[in-house]
Amino acid sequence: MEVLHQLTSNHTSSLSSLINTHPTAFSSILKEVDVAHHSLNYIEKLWASYYIYMNNDILATGLLFFITHELMYFGRCLPWFIIDKTPWFNRYKIQPNKIPTNQEQWECFKTVLKQHFLVEALPIWLFHPLCAKLGITYDVPFPGWKVQAMQIVIFFICEDFWHFTFHSLFHQGWFYKNIHKVHHKYAAPFGLAAEYAHPVEVMALGVGTVGFPILYAYLATVYTNMPPLHLFTLTTWIVLRLFQAVDSHSGYDFPWSLNKFFPLWAGAAHHDEHHHYFIGNYASSFTLWDWLFQTECGSYAKKRRERNSKASAESKHKKTL
Repeated sequence: MEVLHQLTSNHTSSLSSLINTHPTAFSSILKEVDVAHHSLNYIEKLWASYYIYMNNDILATGLLFFITHELMYFGRCLPWFIIDKTPWFNRYKIQPNKIPTNQEQWECFKTVLKQHFLVEALPIWLFHPLCAKLGITYDVPFPGWKVQAMQIVIFFICEDFWHFTFHSLFHQGWFYKNIHKVHHKYAAPFGLAAEYAHPVEVMALGVGTVGFPILYAYLATVYTNMPPLHLFTLTTWIVLRLFQAVDSHSGYDFPWSLNKFFPLWAGAAHHDEHHHYFIGNYASSFTLWDWLFQTECGSYAKKRRERNSKASAESKHKKTL
C-alpha cells in the first residue's frame, strides 16, 4: 500500500500522516516512520524521512540529486586515483607509460568541480517541478526490482545510441575543433576526466542521460500499461551511468572487468582506444553501435574490417564467375 501519494511541492504536508507527532530532528522522524511502517525497507524509511525532514520538495529533490552526483562521481574516482598511485596495478594499465601526474589530476578536479556548479547545478534544481508535471512518482514503497531493472536497461540502451550519435558528430570538423577537443586533452584518460569537457558537450550528452527517462515518464502518462517512473529509479540510473562513465575513463582493463563476462559491454579498453586513436569507438556503454556502423578503432577492429572486406570481395568475385 502506498503511504506517500505523488508528492509535489504543494503536498509536503501530506507526509504528516506518516507520523503522529511533528519532530524536527531527522533521527526522531526516522524513528517514528520506522515504528509506524514496519513493511517498508530501511532505504524506503530513509527516503520518506528525508522528504518529511526537508519540508520542501523542490529543495529536497534538488539537494538529493546534486549531493548524490558529487558524492558518487568523486567517490567513484577515488579508487582509481589510489590505483594510479599503486605500482602493482600498472600491469593492468592499458597505456602503462602514461600515468596521470598529481598536477594533471588536480587541474582536472578543479575544472570538473567548477563545471558542476556553473553548468549542471541549475538544471538539477529545476528538476522537481518537471517530475511533478510528468507524474514521476517518489512515494513509498518503491517499485519492484524487476520494474526498476527493466527501466534502467532501457535507459542504458537509449543513452548509448544518443551518445554514439552525438559523439560521432563532435568528431566532425568545427565541432571537434571548438567543442570536443577539450575532452581529448588527455590521450590516456583517467577517472576524473570522465566529465572534463566543454559545457556544450556536457549539456548535449547529458540530454541522453536525463532526456530518455523524461520521455519514458511522459509515455507512461499516455500508455497506462507502462509502469510509471519512480524518482528512486531515476537516481539509481544516474548513479550507474556515472559509474560507467568514470570506469570507462579509468585506463585499466582487469581480468575481472565486466566486458570479459559480457562482450557487448564496452568497458575501459573500448574507450581508451578512442582516446588513443582520437577516432572511432564512439558509444559509451556497449560495442553494438560501433560494430553496426563500422566505427570501431584499434588493431583488432582494423583486422576484422580487413577480413570482412576480403570476404566480401571474394563473394562478389565468385558471383561473376
